[in-house]
Amino acid sequence: MELKLKIDEELCTACKLCQQVCIRDNIEVEEYARELGSGTCFECGHCVAICKAGAITLKSYEGLEDRIQEFNPRENVLEYDQLLEFLKRRRSIRWFRKNKKVDRETFDKLFEGAYYSPTAQNEQDVEFAVVDEKLDEFMELVYDIIKVDEDKFFRIREFGDYLKDSSTKEFHPLLWSGNQLILTFSADKTSAVIANTRLELLAYSLGLGGFYSLFILKADEIDHVRLMEFFPQIDKNKHMYSAFIIGYPRVRFRRTIPHKKINVNYL
Repeated sequence: MELKLKIDEELCTACKLCQQVCIRDNIEVEEYARELGSGTCFECGHCVAICKAGAITLKSYEGLEDRIQEFNPRENVLEYDQLLEFLKRRRSIRWFRKNKKVDRETFDKLFEGAYYSPTAQNEQDVEFAVVDEKLDEFMELVYDIIKVDEDKFFRIREFGDYLKDSSTKEFHPLLWSGNQLILTFSADKTSAVIANTRLELLAYSLGLGGFYSLFILKADEIDHVRLMEFFPQIDKNKHMYSAFIIGYPRVRFRRTIPHKKINVNYL
C-alpha cells in the first residue's frame, strides 16, 4: 500500500497528537509515529498541522513547503465582535461603477481564500471561471437554455426582451449593472458554495461587492451538457453551483436592517 506521509523519525517526539487527530486511524505511535498504510488516508493534513516538532509532511505536497505557515493556536486572528460586525454590514450589491473592473491581481487575492476552503472528503475539486470578455456570449447561451421556463418566471421573459432590445430596460434583468461574473464548479454542491462564500467575504474586505444569481444557475439544472460546452477546460462531471456577479459598488449603504427571526431547534 502506498504511504502518503513522510515522517522524520529523528524529529518525532512520540507525543501521539498526530494519532489522536487522525480520523482514519492511519497512524500508530510507539517509539515514533508510523503510518499504517491502511489505504484510508485522504490527506486531510491534520497530522501535519498539529505536530509540535514539524516531523510530518504529506508526500503529495512536496515542493509546496512555502504554503506551510506557523501560528499560535491560542491566539485569535479576529475577535467575535469584529467578525459579527463585518457580517452585519454585508449587503447584496447590484449597482456597480461602470468604468472600473476587477483586475487579475485582485481576483488572485480572492481565489486565495478559496484555496483554503474545505471540501467534501478533501477532494479539493472546486474550479472557477471568471466570465468577462465573453460575458455577452455566455449570457446569450444562458437565455437560450433557460427560456423554456420564461412562462413560469417573468424575470426570464424580461431577460429575453432585453437581449432583443436593451433599450427596453434601464438595467440588465439578471446582471443589473454588473459586467464580471464568477462561476463556481464542483462535483459537490456544498463545497462549491462554501468556497464562493469565502471568496465573497474577501471581496467585501477589499471594497468590492456583488450578488448571487439563481437564474443563471438554472442553465446547469436544465441542460448541464450544453452549458459545459462553453467551458471545455472544466471537468464535465462538475456542476455550476454558484454564480456571483462582482464589481466595485457605486453606492454605499449606511445602516443594517432587521431580518426575520431565525428558528433554532435544540434536540
